[in-house]
Amino acid sequence: MDKKILILDIDGTLVNSKKEITPKTFEAIMNIQDMGHIVVLASGRPYPGMKQFVEKLEMDKKGGYAIAFNGGMIVDCKTGKPVIEKCIPNKYIEPLYEYALDNEIGMVTYKDDMVITGTKMDNYMQYEARLNFMPLKRVKDFLDFVDFDMVKCLMTAEPNVKAPRCEMELKKMFAPGLNVFRSEPYFIEITTNGVDKSTTIPELLKLLDIPREKSICCGDGFNDVTMVKCAGIGVAMANAQQIVKDNADYITGSCEEDGLVEVIEKFIL
Repeated sequence: MDKKILILDIDGTLVNSKKEITPKTFEAIMNIQDMGHIVVLASGRPYPGMKQFVEKLEMDKKGGYAIAFNGGMIVDCKTGKPVIEKCIPNKYIEPLYEYALDNEIGMVTYKDDMVITGTKMDNYMQYEARLNFMPLKRVKDFLDFVDFDMVKCLMTAEPNVKAPRCEMELKKMFAPGLNVFRSEPYFIEITTNGVDKSTTIPELLKLLDIPREKSICCGDGFNDVTMVKCAGIGVAMANAQQIVKDNADYITGSCEEDGLVEVIEKFIL
């Protein structure tokens, strides 16, 4: 069999606006896994926030992989253990936290199955916790509590003025050591330098001994552009941001229209 690897963003790609995998998409993905093809989920979410989809698609039984934190971690779904992990150097935790306090914005990170904050809770971090089905916990001494290396931290700010300003300031303050970008108008994501879906995917392909030409990457958001560009076949959903479409080899139907079924039939079956 000509084994291929299908790499999927979650929100706006695998799931529709109701955060559900449609029956036709589910059936098509299960079918190609049964044939021996590999399915990978790639998301900015932490791994616990991806597990519901991993388990729904039985990737823990069929040998799939999850790329979490926008490329900061690759998890073998069978074992639930990271095979690659890229952490923020510990020296950055205190200045990042002080910046959040000084600018009165939110900051969270992730430990086990919890979202952790030491700043005032806001609606944006509560949404992040709900989205990932993880409890949000505020700790008294954030710096003392975070005695581990963070894979990602997330800052939250009002989207119109404050978030763009803070994003630019953080980029200037922490370049080139840290990667700073907005995944949503109100979310500022921070990882160690070089973390990106497009840099992590080649590492996974090498690990699995699968050539780039056998990879198909599907996405819709700004953080999917590099992933779509690095694939053997890069696919943009019809609901994707225009910049994703501009860099894709193929544009399929939307996440509401079973666009992934079209991709599977055309490029895998």
